Amino acid sequence: MKIRGRVWVLKDKDGKLISDIDTDMIFHNRYLAITDINEMGQYALDNLEGWEDFSRKAKKGDIIIAGENFGSGSSRQQAVDCFKALGIALIVAKSFGAIYKRNAINSALPIIEAKNIEEIDVVDGDEIEVDTETGLITNLKNGKKTYAKPFSSVQRDILEAGGLFEFAKKLEV
Repeated sequence: MKIRGRVWVLKDKDGKLISDIDTDMIFHNRYLAITDINEMGQYALDNLEGWEDFSRKAKKGDIIIAGENFGSGSSRQQAVDCFKALGIALIVAKSFGAIYKRNAINSALPIIEAKNIEEIDVVDGDEIEVDTETGLITNLKNGKKTYAKPFSSVQRDILEAGGLFEFAKKLEV
């Protein structure tokens, strides 16, 4: 599977990829009473300094790039669902929090780990293509390439089924 989209590079004021973005920064606990997934997108990243207006700028099919340990913290499912509500096509990070990683894959939100993502000199608005089977990431603006850890066969099966529950239904046949 290849995923192509416009990127948002989550950098701090010093221009460095932001690491340790926890689930409270992604979807603040003041919104936990919201249960309609379609309403969650408007609050995505609004507790992350410098990215409070992300949901108003993001478009369906966009890709997010972040540093180490994206989605650390609690097992807050809304921190995955808010990106699904926006139609985010993929999250690329140097690494993910363990629970976030499982929640994302189980909910069919593609995520991929790319330790060397900075090698492709990607900036906001660039378009990248990610081959999830080989891990090849290409910045379509400058042609630079790097590799991510490709999806495992089980991750691919769950994502292609539309999430863990849909995947499990296929196993019951």
